[in-house]
Amino acid sequence: MIVIPGHSVNKGERRTRVKFCGLTRSEDVEIAAEVGVDALGVVFAKSPRQMGILSAMELLAPLPGTILRVGVFADQSEEIIREAVDRCELDWIQLSGNEPPELAAALPVPVIKAVHVNSGSDAVALADYPATAFLLDAPATEDLKGGRGVTFDWSNAQSLPWPRRQVIVAGGLNAGNVGEAILQLRPGGVDVSSGIEVKPGIKDRGKMEDFMEAVKWADARLPVDNGTDALSTGVTGADNA
Repeated sequence: MIVIPGHSVNKGERRTRVKFCGLTRSEDVEIAAEVGVDALGVVFAKSPRQMGILSAMELLAPLPGTILRVGVFADQSEEIIREAVDRCELDWIQLSGNEPPELAAALPVPVIKAVHVNSGSDAVALADYPATAFLLDAPATEDLKGGRGVTFDWSNAQSLPWPRRQVIVAGGLNAGNVGEAILQLRPGGVDVSSGIEVKPGIKDRGKMEDFMEAVKWADARLPVDNGTDALSTGVTGADNA
């Protein structure tokens, strides 16, 4: 599993971390915190949920320190990413485009690399990418890299080049299918955007609550994790998901 350094995790605990992505409203941030989310994603990339740096600063300002701040980018400059990290106090960066490994290695906070899964070879192609976690998502379009509410073929993620605790599953998840995704793929985390919305950028309390309950349901049916988590120490602020 992916855990937050500085927060204790009992040996044997098996809990899938949850990231809500595409937040745009302060009331949704408050609800997300209430339902127990682990990380919140703000989209700086081109998207119906795109936010500017100043707006994101205001949105994230009241967020408790126990919830991780993730900035989502796609083929943007290192200068823009660093400005967002500094001004929004981001804990993680998600790279959802075709960013070169050199960019990821140069960033000042841990990186989540999005893998757009068309076939089983897509993950293999990024096996050595310098990221701390890898987010499996549906194939991208020319205009959108994520948040389309589309699933990918989970059979293409049965064999991966990274430990499962470093994997986040995304792509069309909702309360009706996230449990099966966890049971099949056993990721460290799951990521949801459209699956908790009434329309892009507008989240729904009931859907957020139902999603969290579905994750708990699946976790209760998984065997406990008796291994040492590779991300439990030495990573600033982190959780991925």
